[in-house]
Amino acid sequence: MNALELLTEDHEKVAELFSQLEDSESESARLNLFGKIKTELETHTHIEETLFYPMLEDYEELQDLITQAYEEHKQVKTLLREIEQLARGSVLLDAKLNVLQENVEHHVEEEEGELFPQVEDIIEEEELENLGNEMMTAKQEFQKAYKATSGRK
Repeated sequence: MNALELLTEDHEKVAELFSQLEDSESESARLNLFGKIKTELETHTHIEETLFYPMLEDYEELQDLITQAYEEHKQVKTLLREIEQLARGSVLLDAKLNVLQENVEHHVEEEEGELFPQVEDIIEEEELENLGNEMMTAKQEFQKAYKATSGRK
Protein backbone atom coordinates (compact mmCIF):
# COMPACT_ATOMS: atom_id res chain seq x y z
CA MET A 1 0.00 0.00 0.00
CA ASN A 2 1.20 3.49 -0.84
CA ALA A 3 2.45 5.38 2.25
CA LEU A 4 0.22 8.38 1.54
CA GLU A 5 -2.84 6.16 1.17
CA LEU A 6 -2.05 4.45 4.47
CA LEU A 7 -1.73 7.78 6.28
CA THR A 8 -4.90 9.10 4.65
CA GLU A 9 -6.80 6.00 5.82
CA ASP A 10 -5.55 6.68 9.35
CA HIS A 11 -6.75 10.27 9.08
CA GLU A 12 -10.19 9.10 7.97
CA LYS A 13 -10.44 6.57 10.80
CA VAL A 14 -9.62 9.21 13.41
CA ALA A 15 -12.08 11.65 11.81
CA GLU A 16 -14.79 9.00 12.11
CA LEU A 17 -13.94 8.46 15.78
CA PHE A 18 -14.15 12.19 16.41
CA SER A 19 -17.54 12.23 14.66
CA GLN A 20 -18.74 9.48 16.98
CA LEU A 21 -17.35 11.46 19.91
CA GLU A 22 -19.41 14.50 18.92
CA ASP A 23 -22.54 12.33 18.87
CA SER A 24 -21.88 10.65 22.22
CA GLU A 25 -23.75 11.94 25.23
CA SER A 26 -22.33 10.11 28.22
CA GLU A 27 -18.95 10.75 29.74
CA SER A 28 -18.31 7.02 29.74
CA ALA A 29 -18.89 6.81 25.98
CA ARG A 30 -16.68 9.85 25.36
CA LEU A 31 -13.88 8.38 27.46
CA ASN A 32 -14.16 5.06 25.63
CA LEU A 33 -13.93 6.84 22.28
CA PHE A 34 -11.05 8.94 23.57
CA GLY A 35 -9.19 5.69 24.33
CA LYS A 36 -9.66 4.57 20.73
CA ILE A 37 -8.61 7.98 19.38
CA LYS A 38 -5.53 7.94 21.61
CA THR A 39 -4.50 4.50 20.37
CA GLU A 40 -4.94 5.53 16.74
CA LEU A 41 -3.08 8.81 17.16
CA GLU A 42 -0.18 7.27 19.05
CA THR A 43 0.19 4.57 16.40
CA HIS A 44 -0.07 7.09 13.57
CA THR A 45 2.45 9.51 15.05
CA HIS A 46 4.83 6.62 15.72
CA ILE A 47 4.97 5.52 12.08
CA GLU A 48 5.19 9.10 10.84
CA GLU A 49 8.00 10.01 13.22
CA THR A 50 10.03 6.82 12.81
CA LEU A 51 9.62 6.17 9.08
CA PHE A 52 7.76 8.81 7.06
CA TYR A 53 9.22 12.10 8.29
CA PRO A 54 12.82 10.84 8.54
CA MET A 55 12.70 9.83 4.87
CA LEU A 56 11.37 13.27 3.91
CA GLU A 57 13.99 15.16 5.91
CA ASP A 58 16.44 14.64 3.03
CA TYR A 59 14.40 17.01 0.86
CA GLU A 60 15.19 20.68 1.49
CA GLU A 61 11.83 21.85 0.10
CA LEU A 62 9.97 19.83 2.75
CA GLN A 63 11.98 20.95 5.78
CA ASP A 64 9.56 23.61 7.03
CA LEU A 65 6.52 21.34 6.71
CA ILE A 66 8.28 18.47 8.49
CA THR A 67 9.47 20.70 11.32
CA GLN A 68 5.94 22.04 11.75
CA ALA A 69 4.50 18.51 11.68
CA TYR A 70 6.81 17.41 14.50
CA GLU A 71 5.68 20.42 16.56
CA GLU A 72 2.03 19.63 15.90
CA HIS A 73 2.65 16.07 17.07
CA LYS A 74 4.12 17.42 20.32
CA GLN A 75 0.98 19.46 20.93
CA VAL A 76 -1.28 16.48 20.27
CA LYS A 77 0.79 14.23 22.56
CA THR A 78 0.57 16.83 25.32
CA LEU A 79 -3.21 17.04 24.95
CA LEU A 80 -3.50 13.23 24.99
CA ARG A 81 -1.59 13.10 28.29
CA GLU A 82 -3.63 15.93 29.80
CA ILE A 83 -6.95 14.34 28.84
CA GLU A 84 -5.86 10.96 30.14
CA GLN A 85 -4.98 12.51 33.50
CA LEU A 86 -8.30 14.32 33.95
CA ALA A 87 -10.46 13.10 36.81
CA ARG A 88 -13.82 11.65 35.92
CA GLY A 89 -16.41 14.37 35.89
CA SER A 90 -13.88 17.09 35.02
CA VAL A 91 -15.43 20.15 33.45
CA LEU A 92 -12.32 20.34 31.24
CA LEU A 93 -12.97 17.08 29.39
CA ASP A 94 -15.11 18.42 26.56
CA ALA A 95 -12.96 21.53 26.11
CA LYS A 96 -9.75 19.52 25.86
CA LEU A 97 -11.35 16.99 23.52
CA ASN A 98 -12.45 19.87 21.28
CA VAL A 99 -8.96 21.36 21.26
CA LEU A 100 -7.51 17.94 20.46
CA GLN A 101 -9.91 17.53 17.55
CA GLU A 102 -9.10 21.01 16.22
CA ASN A 103 -5.35 20.32 16.42
CA VAL A 104 -5.68 16.98 14.65
CA GLU A 105 -7.92 18.42 11.93
CA HIS A 106 -5.45 21.27 11.31
CA HIS A 107 -2.57 18.79 11.09
CA VAL A 108 -4.49 16.58 8.63
CA GLU A 109 -5.38 19.58 6.45
CA GLU A 110 -1.73 20.60 6.21
CA GLU A 111 -0.50 17.08 5.50
CA GLU A 112 -3.11 16.24 2.89
CA GLY A 113 -3.26 19.75 1.39
CA GLU A 114 0.42 20.72 1.36
CA LEU A 115 2.80 17.93 2.28
CA PHE A 116 1.30 14.95 0.45
CA PRO A 117 1.03 16.69 -2.96
CA GLN A 118 4.70 17.72 -2.71
CA VAL A 119 5.72 14.20 -1.67
CA GLU A 120 3.86 12.77 -4.69
CA ASP A 121 5.82 15.14 -6.95
CA ILE A 122 9.19 14.29 -5.42
CA ILE A 123 9.09 10.59 -4.56
CA GLU A 124 8.59 7.78 -7.02
CA GLU A 125 5.46 5.62 -6.72
CA GLU A 126 7.51 2.47 -6.14
CA GLU A 127 9.33 4.08 -3.23
CA LEU A 128 6.00 5.21 -1.72
CA GLU A 129 4.70 1.64 -2.07
CA ASN A 130 7.77 0.21 -0.35
CA LEU A 131 7.54 2.78 2.42
CA GLY A 132 3.83 2.08 2.82
CA ASN A 133 4.51 -1.64 3.28
CA GLU A 134 7.22 -0.88 5.82
CA MET A 135 4.87 1.51 7.65
CA MET A 136 2.08 -1.09 7.68
CA THR A 137 4.40 -3.63 9.30
CA ALA A 138 5.63 -1.07 11.83
CA LYS A 139 2.05 -0.07 12.58
CA GLN A 140 1.03 -3.66 13.28
CA GLU A 141 4.05 -4.22 15.51
CA PHE A 142 3.42 -0.98 17.41
CA GLN A 143 -0.25 -1.82 17.95
CA LYS A 144 0.64 -5.29 19.20
CA ALA A 145 3.16 -3.85 21.68
CA TYR A 146 0.76 -1.07 22.66
CA LYS A 147 -2.01 -3.53 23.47
CA ALA A 148 0.40 -5.70 25.47
CA THR A 149 1.61 -2.77 27.60
CA SER A 150 -1.75 -1.07 28.04
CA GLY A 151 -3.74 -4.21 28.74
CA ARG A 152 -6.18 -3.44 25.91
CA LYS A 153 -7.62 -6.08 23.66
